Amino acid sequence: MSRTHKALLRGLLGLGLLLGVMALADLPQLWLRLRQAQPLWLLAGLALALASNIVSALRWRALVQWLGADMPGQSALRWYFQAMGLNALLPGAVVGGDVYRAVALRQSGANAVAASASVLLDRLSGVWMLCVLGALGALASAPVLAPWAGVPAWALAGLAGLAAVLGLVLPWAGMRHLRRRAAPAHRWLAALHTLANQPDTGPRLLHQALASMAVQVLSAAALAAGAWALGVQAAWPAWAFAMAPIFLLAALPVSVGGWGTREAAAVLALAPFGVDAAGAVGAALVYGLYGLAQGGAGALAFGLGAARDKNA
Repeated sequence: MSRTHKALLRGLLGLGLLLGVMALADLPQLWLRLRQAQPLWLLAGLALALASNIVSALRWRALVQWLGADMPGQSALRWYFQAMGLNALLPGAVVGGDVYRAVALRQSGANAVAASASVLLDRLSGVWMLCVLGALGALASAPVLAPWAGVPAWALAGLAGLAAVLGLVLPWAGMRHLRRRAAPAHRWLAALHTLANQPDTGPRLLHQALASMAVQVLSAAALAAGAWALGVQAAWPAWAFAMAPIFLLAALPVSVGGWGTREAAAVLALAPFGVDAAGAVGAALVYGLYGLAQGGAGALAFGLGAARDKNA
């Protein structure tokens, strides 16, 4: 099967899943919620989503600098939002945008390992903190989630707490392990070894952790604000838990821009908290529109004046 046919198949699968989920959610009720959305909450959610992606772009820049390359702040923002536009419009979820970021950084003069490793590690940094905060959300929501999972609340809370602690500790333990070993031959491990053996590894890793936490907290707040605009109410621990499956499934390379997988995940993740299917799908659709708006506006705003990067 050719690459074009695979891309078309992904797009059709995502569209089919989205239409199926919307149909199951009761289309008249979904349409009513969207029509009655509160503009101020919608704008608040968009502002929070924009802030999340600005912090994410600056986190990527800090990681590029940690790898020994250079990237002006303007370039980080422009390339990041252009990548968002690709993610929103092309099959493959975040894959296309990540490839674009790596190529743009490589063409700016960074070496191939730094360009590709920065994008991969930036993505892992976000997923890392997403899983940690999701585990903390599951810990706080254990009494609600336990009946759905068919396990005692104490067992679910224990597993979620252990996952959160391990998630926070493992990166530091991994860096300490790499510092004690000789430089590995594999280029990816060699890049990590270089990071681990720099004198300011601890502060830089802490910066990545705090930036990733800010990104995910702002993203969860954007998701919640979009939901509140539609009249969907849930406690903060519910959003902390639900954002993990929602964002992770949206990132799978099986659809266009996460459409379909994000909405299906929202229905499943928010059901234990009493959120009906129409509300869950509506919240996910609004969050997807935030990304689409930023991708389009970002490509327009930062796509001009590329030559200025050389003077930045």
